[in-house]
Amino acid sequence: MLTTPAGLDADDTLDVLMARQPIYSKNQDIIAFELLFRSANGTDIASIGDDAATLDVITNSYASLSVGKQNQHLPCYIKVTDKILLNDQLPELPPNLFVLEILGRSTITPEFIQKVSDYAKRGYRIVLADYDPSDLRFDPLLNTVHVVKLDIQLLGLANIPSIVQRLRPYQLDLLADKVETKEEFRQCLEIGFSQYQGYFLSRPEPVKGRKIRGNKVILLQMLAELNREGATGDSLEQIAINDAALTYKILKVVNSAAFKTPKEISSLSHAIMLLGMEQMRRWVLLFLTTAQDGTPNALTRNLLVRGRMCELLASMQGYDDSLNFFVVGLLSQIDALFDQAMPDLLEGIPIQKEIKQAILKHEGVLGSVLEEVVHYERGEFNQLSGALPQPYYEVAYRHSLKWSDNVMGTLV
Repeated sequence: MLTTPAGLDADDTLDVLMARQPIYSKNQDIIAFELLFRSANGTDIASIGDDAATLDVITNSYASLSVGKQNQHLPCYIKVTDKILLNDQLPELPPNLFVLEILGRSTITPEFIQKVSDYAKRGYRIVLADYDPSDLRFDPLLNTVHVVKLDIQLLGLANIPSIVQRLRPYQLDLLADKVETKEEFRQCLEIGFSQYQGYFLSRPEPVKGRKIRGNKVILLQMLAELNREGATGDSLEQIAINDAALTYKILKVVNSAAFKTPKEISSLSHAIMLLGMEQMRRWVLLFLTTAQDGTPNALTRNLLVRGRMCELLASMQGYDDSLNFFVVGLLSQIDALFDQAMPDLLEGIPIQKEIKQAILKHEGVLGSVLEEVVHYERGEFNQLSGALPQPYYEVAYRHSLKWSDNVMGTLV
């Protein structure tokens, strides 16, 4: 039986599945998103632009990013086929919001080159994907496109410097694609790329002997106390007051718009009791998933989206204890935050065995929901189990994006 969690509109569905993947700068700031999509009639991009509601969703959810207290709209990269370009099937998308990505399998004809040039003159930035330096067909496009995407796994990292040197006279932005590790990111940085895409932020680089910093130790103590049957506001306060920043964050959460505090808060224990034990457990976990220096980052944002989407999919399917699903998603890449091996890291976190097994091995119902969310965020829509109608996945993902932005503002 399908149920709709509070805050979600079951009718707020689209005829298209969408996910976004970040594109990063040298400083690992998100500067754009690649928009992955599949519409009900296949992959017809016209269905996106011709539907005003869908375009509005893209603008306000998929292209939106909360930075501190500000909302920014970032450009979305979208793949376009030869047919779309040559037959003028591209809808009137705003050039400031959409970047057109030409596929490497395109048939490069004079007509095709002219069409690309026409779109560039209309203000669209053009990306050339799947660039192969040995294929001379691409050369006429290099004077027109703005960004060249290089698949470093396919081309081989050892061959990249000579390719970059060859492209340098064209003064293009170079995007390193499929950057899987932090070491690959560092090498690409030295080579001179300006844009980066891949899962390098979500892969840990375990450092032997690295310890969790003091403020995180206090959070783990708080988590252990919250899992103790006799925990009280006073017992939690005695732990939290050892960290001034944590104390401030708890008071800030209670005083936020989400919790309409009816009267003055008299003490930290009073604030904790107003928040409630379940919400307190949720916020301690959220504080735990900020970066080691205590500030939220791009990986934190992804964990928030995962946690919330796991929780929503579980609620939609009628599973009990949806908070456990939230925990599984939220902690699923915490090893990358702390640069520690996941088994060692989970050993020190007081959570249930089934949660740990779901994170480590995708076991059980908890693990299967996490797997669904991972497939969705990567745009692997054909891998979804079908446990829910497909539009429900998109609604849950979209809601999770917005929710993560709200939480990021509180974590700052």
